[in-house]
Amino acid sequence: MSYYRNLIKKFSPFIAAFILIAVYVASCQTSYFRPAEPPFGGRQEPPSIPPEIAAGEREEPVISVYIAEKGAVEQMGIEDYIAGVVAGEMDPNWPLAALAAQAILARTFTLQKIVETGGVPHRNAHASTDIEEFQAYSAEDITDQVREAVRITRGEVACHNNQFIRAWFNAYAGPRTAHADEGLAFKTNPPYIQIVESPGQEIIPPEEGKWSASFTLEQVRNAVRQATGKDPGPVRRVKIAKYGPSGRAASFLVNNQKISAPGLRLSLGSTEMRSTFVEEMNINGGRLHMSGTGYGHGVGMCQWGARAMAEEGRSPEEIVDYFYKDINIVSLWD
Repeated sequence: MSYYRNLIKKFSPFIAAFILIAVYVASCQTSYFRPAEPPFGGRQEPPSIPPEIAAGEREEPVISVYIAEKGAVEQMGIEDYIAGVVAGEMDPNWPLAALAAQAILARTFTLQKIVETGGVPHRNAHASTDIEEFQAYSAEDITDQVREAVRITRGEVACHNNQFIRAWFNAYAGPRTAHADEGLAFKTNPPYIQIVESPGQEIIPPEEGKWSASFTLEQVRNAVRQATGKDPGPVRRVKIAKYGPSGRAASFLVNNQKISAPGLRLSLGSTEMRSTFVEEMNINGGRLHMSGTGYGHGVGMCQWGARAMAEEGRSPEEIVDYFYKDINIVSLWD
């Protein structure tokens, strides 16, 4: 009996160490030991999948997609459609977590539009590959990285008060994001849309982040007439009439005619006047010269900001949660 007691005494430090290690591993919650869980944790019931596409409990929906290049409607699993959207909306070579955050928003956008309008009713479809009608889509740019981004967020959507959010996003918000009423001239600002600093400003190349544009005064006059239905007359003066809370222009005065900043941007051309974050503006030589920072309306997730956060090691869910206030990310199907 003394032999066994001595044996136990001899090896007891090793036994204790083994037990401590086992307890630590069992209790460890980091992503090194198991995949990170999306930040919803049962706080709310998830929104319902639109009944017209519901396929059964925890089943992936099949949607009808208008393929603009073919002029035909095709049926496809929503996850296959989302892969094409991610490839069309974001550089497929960007970090996995940024692509996955885009997948969550693309999935949310699709479902919210189906709930709101049925999708693209004039095409008799739930979605469209025409960016003017729905979201960008590029099946030929789908890579293994894009497929993995869609796979790891499969079924995940962002919601607020049990409803799908309006999943707005932009290429580069500049120093900070915008409210919907200033960046999009949307009628209200949803409670989940907030102004946050964009981490993208730390990594975006200057030639990508800054812009300048020049328009003839006749172009400006026509743009105002197109957007407002009113002729401001020969343009002699253009100034910012109101700034939004993010520091963007919210509206302009062209002579005495007021026009929303998003309206003027779209009428002049959103790839020329890249944002409403206007830093300098003057009339010279019969032209309106403008320069600023940002690319897009600035509302919701900044894609360059998502890339910066992904490079810092943040998860897709953390990225989405950063740009929207008081949201839940929920899983709707397996």
